[in-house]
Amino acid sequence: MYEQDVVVGKFRELAATLPPFTGPDDFRAHWRDLAGLGVLNEGGDGWVTEAVARFEGLGLGGIDPGLCYGAASQLFGIQMPLRMLLSPTQLELLDGTATGELLLCHASTEEGGGSDPLSGTTTATRLPDGSYRLSGRKSFITAAPVADRGLVFARTGEGRSPFALSAFLVDLDSPGVIRGAREDKSALPGVPMGSLTFDDVTVPAGRLVLREGAGLTVMAATTTCERALLLSYALGPMRRLLEETGHWATTRRQFGRPMGASHQVAGRVADMAIRVHRSRELIYGMARRLDEGTAVRHLSNDAAMVKISVTEDHLHLAETAGMLAGVRAFIRDRDGFADLASALAGSVYAGPNDLLRVSVARGLGLPVGNH
Repeated sequence: MYEQDVVVGKFRELAATLPPFTGPDDFRAHWRDLAGLGVLNEGGDGWVTEAVARFEGLGLGGIDPGLCYGAASQLFGIQMPLRMLLSPTQLELLDGTATGELLLCHASTEEGGGSDPLSGTTTATRLPDGSYRLSGRKSFITAAPVADRGLVFARTGEGRSPFALSAFLVDLDSPGVIRGAREDKSALPGVPMGSLTFDDVTVPAGRLVLREGAGLTVMAATTTCERALLLSYALGPMRRLLEETGHWATTRRQFGRPMGASHQVAGRVADMAIRVHRSRELIYGMARRLDEGTAVRHLSNDAAMVKISVTEDHLHLAETAGMLAGVRAFIRDRDGFADLASALAGSVYAGPNDLLRVSVARGLGLPVGNH
């Protein structure tokens, strides 16, 4: 047994100790309960691999996928890269993340587009005292209705210069920050999503990440880490679907024999197992590389391919489970429930798969343009 499987088993058992999930209205309470298990801890030898195993175990234990998605997004997409980028004095801005007292969100997307950060219209104007005046609106932000601090990307330059964007850590209780209503979404409904409007919000100079004009550098680090590891939250639900489908195919009788006696059904279940195996190997492989010290900037293309592969395997798994389980696949709280909407959402968040394919092709040297 791999050491990671010991962690998976431990957190599968710990999942049963948490109070039942009651929905996004009580998200902060559930968040603190989850953090109390050590899910958001960083540091130590092999901590990235262990963190992936924690999320897999919680998913196997039946913890709400939206809650796990939100936690994985914060740990891998915000905490982890920011610890690499912040100055020693700025690191205190992450105090409280491990305990669940500080909840972060990643605010880059706008109504006019998310995959093209240089199309954004949110601005940060430097004032004579070195602080910034932040104005604009960010949309479709995971955890925005409940987050304490946001990593906000805003224009500090003109046009499409690669140095036109900067990143700031903004307290969301600051005067001028307006939270929009929670979105009523069908995918991963357990984690709230909403908009953030910045109406001439004053941001201290010490909240600038790296330096002015380094926004794309910061975004590259956060998106690479997220694409490489975020789908760890989906490994548990994928394995649960495989377990439940295999049990169903073994016990369900049709035409006088177990359903799984059909070569076609058996082949479909085997394909599910192959996809689960492949997804686990890809994500744990990325985690091991990060634990071994591989620089994030060297993982961009590989992270994109991992994200594409795992999200498409997740969707295919949900589709197959749905076909084999029949109507049970569409009834919540039933074994074999296949959350197709949440699986499909994986092709959109952390960068649409079609655009990531263009990035992969460009990384391979193909002369594909930006249009």
